[in-house]
Amino acid sequence: MAHRLFGSQSSLREANRALLLDTIRRFGAMTQIELAENTGLSTATVSNLVRQMGDQGLLETSSTTRNGRRATLVMLARRKGLGVGLYIGRHEMRLEVVDASHAILAEHDMALPRQHKPDTTLERAMILIKETLTSIGAQPDELVGIGLAMGAPVDCRTHQLAIPGILRGWDKEDLIGTFHEAFQVPVQVDNDANFAAMAELRMGVAVGRRNFVYIHANDGVGSGIVINGEVWRGTTGLAGEIGHVQVDPLGDICICGNRGCLNTVVDENRLVSLLSVTHGNMTLEDLVANAVKGDPGCRRIVGDAAIRIGNVVADLCNAVDPEVVVLGGILSTTDDVFLEPLRETLQRMLFPDAMVPMEVLPARYPITGSALGAAMMAVDSVNEHIDVSTESAGRSS
Repeated sequence: MAHRLFGSQSSLREANRALLLDTIRRFGAMTQIELAENTGLSTATVSNLVRQMGDQGLLETSSTTRNGRRATLVMLARRKGLGVGLYIGRHEMRLEVVDASHAILAEHDMALPRQHKPDTTLERAMILIKETLTSIGAQPDELVGIGLAMGAPVDCRTHQLAIPGILRGWDKEDLIGTFHEAFQVPVQVDNDANFAAMAELRMGVAVGRRNFVYIHANDGVGSGIVINGEVWRGTTGLAGEIGHVQVDPLGDICICGNRGCLNTVVDENRLVSLLSVTHGNMTLEDLVANAVKGDPGCRRIVGDAAIRIGNVVADLCNAVDPEVVVLGGILSTTDDVFLEPLRETLQRMLFPDAMVPMEVLPARYPITGSALGAAMMAVDSVNEHIDVSTESAGRSS
């Protein structure tokens, strides 16, 4: 009985620690009283947790004033150098801030209007970055890099969008120049699937895997191909764009201009339209939420989409022979509703006598991976450059 009680207390303490960390990540630095109000924990519990986590190097505190009274401000401890990752898609923007150890210091998401324009969205993004850095008590010179994860193919030679029309109006946008001018730090641009693959490689389920394929099943489908621990982009950056593989020669015209691409049968508009008679107007988020709750129609739509995607992924696996397939994106959050049909499709389509069965894993960061990977690559590229420069200087001396 005592052992069970100890276990319950230990679980509660860990849950409270996680709640405290998540609250600071979402809202920035707070006083202990504000933390108690936002978490529902008692001030005594917050005080004890802050002291313990401060001793462990997880939190930092400083003195401040609130309403004329002295108070203790609590923030996440961070190592020198911050990286910002920003995902920009058709309907949303997501921000992640990490330090040099890849600890997540802040994260935010923001809905975007359909057909959002670059000037307005980029202005919002820069305001969000500045406000978020301020909220965690960071100085401007602590920012060392920015990564931009775009929900569209990116030309790795020009660092601009490669296919007109997927994000309308963004085709010729100088993303690197815009953010470099605003923040005076190095800026990287890549597609969302490639950055999400790097998040899984460095912190997720693909840690220790040198060769794998990441599938991003969102509003449309893409993939990140990792070979020998590096993303394979091909000559132009279009490697892995499986959403534009033809699956129906007589199908609908895709936004890319070709006919019958995979994205014409598994993007948001197509999937929710199949339920319009029985479910009315829906979003992809509605579809996924209903599938998780057990709605048979929604589960059928997600399962059918998994099969169509699995057929294309099988061809990709036959071409690059990965160790594992990692599934991310909003469709993957339905768990086995999406994963099992895709696994079964791969087993059916891949070499029947393969020595090692293809392993399929759900991503650790199915939704935040693109922005998180962009943030990690932003801070890592700067630190790696510093390490190389230091090593070269040492050899010269």
